[in-house]
Amino acid sequence: MAQSKTADARKKTKGGDGAAGSTEAKRDGRGAKKLKLPDEATCRALLSTMALIRRFEEEAGRQYQRAKAGGFLHLAIGEEATIVGTTSVMRDDDYLIATYRTHGHAIARGTDPKNVMAELFGRVDGTSGGRGGSMHIFDLERRFMGGYGVVGGNLPLAAGLALSSDYRGTDEITVCMFGDGASNTGNFGETMNLAALWSLPVVFLVENNLYGMGTALERHSAVTDLAHKADGMGVPGVRVDGMDVLAVRETVAEHIRLAREERKPTLVEAITYRYRGHSAADPEVYREREEVEEWQRKDPIETFAKRLVKEKVLAEDEIQAIREEAEKTVLAAVEFADASSEPPLDSLYDHLYVLGEQVPGWYGVDERTPDSHPAEEERKAGERAHELAERGAAYAEPDAQSMREAEGDRPDTAPEDVH
Repeated sequence: MAQSKTADARKKTKGGDGAAGSTEAKRDGRGAKKLKLPDEATCRALLSTMALIRRFEEEAGRQYQRAKAGGFLHLAIGEEATIVGTTSVMRDDDYLIATYRTHGHAIARGTDPKNVMAELFGRVDGTSGGRGGSMHIFDLERRFMGGYGVVGGNLPLAAGLALSSDYRGTDEITVCMFGDGASNTGNFGETMNLAALWSLPVVFLVENNLYGMGTALERHSAVTDLAHKADGMGVPGVRVDGMDVLAVRETVAEHIRLAREERKPTLVEAITYRYRGHSAADPEVYREREEVEEWQRKDPIETFAKRLVKEKVLAEDEIQAIREEAEKTVLAAVEFADASSEPPLDSLYDHLYVLGEQVPGWYGVDERTPDSHPAEEERKAGERAHELAERGAAYAEPDAQSMREAEGDRPDTAPEDVH
């Protein structure tokens, strides 16, 4: 009975055919008149980027199964239109911060797939030097601020980035992308309140793929219309079809304009879907195969490619050439990552502490010793631990009795025999 009610609720949310119902058509973009195609170069760039992200994610999953990529792996297969539609209307000096499902976000911002794949492999040529792995892709040069592993943890950081732009008097904006589950965290409400209170130039975009890990939207959020979840805190929102790259592109462009020109924070809810599990270890017992297949018929890449051919923007052989180029790029990324060396163990001590005029030093503690030490000398902490270990070993030797007695240590007196 509970399962039936859940299915009914999801049907109302999406409409009988998996699309939004008629009352939602305008806000979703589904059922509305198709947007006019942009120029050929833009269409080609949108399709090429989506195709590259899709092929990268497929190969990342394969390399994870081969144990080349470690840690956790979260793939965005199916969500490419939301990613590319958003990033395609951002300026180079705008900030983007997202979640732990962000290989595609980095690539869409211009990060070389070779460096993204190397990060998945934990190699020195990775975007974070092999330190972060799949969940912590980072590229400061392109103002992609992560890759953030804590659900909802990127929300206040986005507000901080936007506050920084205001403080410096620039017209940069920040786009913060997060999942539907993050809208239930305390950080969500606090950040929305501050963004509205301080009129921060930020666009919040919730990638609503209908599941928070394995929990359906209507089971984890009392408010399922996430576009309006921040209304009461002064952040208005709209819903868009996240499977339509042009709809996302047009909607986000307008909300970026509001942030940049009017310093007005807003929320965009993109209805999208992931074709793979929450992570590579997800058995996907919470959804039916028929549901996945239904959404696959709305594949954002295939849908866009067919329209480009139908409207004679690109020919079939040009579409195939785009796919082949993506294949070539991804295989080169794998080869590059495999050839990249692993970070030396000693590099574990790099970038642990911030030092400067405001913070001249820190104290650190190694649990293997009773001493504290200057944290910037973390590498040397092991020497003290080694010294104590050597002394302990020597102290325990049978012929070290004179040493023990010299330090006041006496053998325990044998207990009396009470029997």
